[in-house]
Amino acid sequence: MDHSQVREYLRCHLNYAGTDRDIFTDEAIEIIYRFSGGSSRLVNKVCTSSLIYGYQNGKRIIDDHMVKIVINGELS
Repeated sequence: MDHSQVREYLRCHLNYAGTDRDIFTDEAIEIIYRFSGGSSRLVNKVCTSSLIYGYQNGKRIIDDHMVKIVINGELS
């Protein structure tokens, strides 16, 4: 997937989960795309871990800082 496809992929999955809000910032999506190289398996892994991290820390929006923490701490 390219960058815009990753964005749409996330939007579709979040919509299926019941929300139409943008939970991931544009910067977070950029980091997810760069880390995953567009691989849906890695996109799912990073996003799931980021959502769990956000929930544990009481955050409603996942930003690039949080995604970097997840990637460096859990997925590296």
